[in-house]
Amino acid sequence: MASDRQIQKLIQEETNRQASTLNLIASENYVSRDVREALGSVLTNKYAEGYPGARYYGGNAVVDEIEKLAQARALKLFGLSKNTWSANVQPYSGSPANFAIYLALVPMGGKIMGLELNMGGHLTHGHRVSATGKLWKQVSYGIDKDTETLDYSQLLKIAHREKPKLIVAGFTAYSRVIDFKKFRKIADEVGALLLVDMSHLAGLVAGKSYPSPFSAKGGQALADVVMTTTHKTLRGPRAAIIFSKKQFSEKIDKAVFPGLQGGPHINQIAATAIALGEATAPSFKKYAKQVIKNAKVLAKELAYFNWRIISGGTESHLFLIDTTICGISGKQASDTLEAAGIIVNKNTIPYDARSPKDPSGIRIGAAALTTRGMREPEMKRIAGWIDTTLRGQNSKKIAKEISIFLKKFPLP
Repeated sequence: MASDRQIQKLIQEETNRQASTLNLIASENYVSRDVREALGSVLTNKYAEGYPGARYYGGNAVVDEIEKLAQARALKLFGLSKNTWSANVQPYSGSPANFAIYLALVPMGGKIMGLELNMGGHLTHGHRVSATGKLWKQVSYGIDKDTETLDYSQLLKIAHREKPKLIVAGFTAYSRVIDFKKFRKIADEVGALLLVDMSHLAGLVAGKSYPSPFSAKGGQALADVVMTTTHKTLRGPRAAIIFSKKQFSEKIDKAVFPGLQGGPHINQIAATAIALGEATAPSFKKYAKQVIKNAKVLAKELAYFNWRIISGGTESHLFLIDTTICGISGKQASDTLEAAGIIVNKNTIPYDARSPKDPSGIRIGAAALTTRGMREPEMKRIAGWIDTTLRGQNSKKIAKEISIFLKKFPLP
């Protein structure tokens, strides 16, 4: 890369940006040096179309071992038996992983029941602008207008009326604990499969700070399939894993390859294996616990400054703020905060009357800053910066304060 000065310069600029700004984007984190080195290793040279022991190219003895190691570590991290569960580590990212699950388990035109996009769902949970909403029919459910939390009794009524083939639990902008046992009961009552998309929650589940979607206490089986990205709270590369009960694994494997993808990215799989190994360390449990502590303190402090927190708080790593209560849109809030070195994303809130391009809120997450070593006192200070910035204080002055503050918390 030394010979490509333009790219080298831009990478350095991005490094400087990351180092000098507060990253509160809930879907981002910082990977370890080991993960980055695997991504940039000679593994990127190898084509490995197929699965371990059944490749369509030669020279795959080593990469077979890498993929099998990633699979084994994925099962071990979440306490799963290889006799009852499988882990497919080949999906390039979360969106194609969800697509592959539907391709395997839901007939074309069949019904997928997922949370409304503007209430915290994801595009690939059957939304009409996604291919998942064009090839399958989304049956949507929402959030209770008063509590801004899931209404499981209403969800059950919708499921009985619509009889979906598959129900999706797990969201991108929902701050409360999801009751996977209730989702399982609803799925059983209507004869549906249950997919848990734990992309945002995987690190919290691995760290024993959030309920598992695999099984409840007493061994009760919950999800049929669990999908997760690996780059959010799990602190891995941009990739995804599909966990499936054995009876669905062959169909899902075929849907991933050859149904949807070609050769897997072995460098990405190796980086995933490293992140999975890192998540087994005792320090990771402390990290997951601290993420939730930090999110709760940040939400509480912002509420103290009279910002409206959707559902009144958080039980995870993220939460939403209704910024219109102070006369500012989500886009304005995001742009204003970025000018001060605070990075968030604009986000719709439940029953939002505004466009997703300029919604009524912002989404805030604590995972990335927790990786940099921040704790409750830092969250209180950050809440003050957010409040003063949004209320019209000098953005350049605050950006300078933040840049100096962040020197105490270097990037991994």
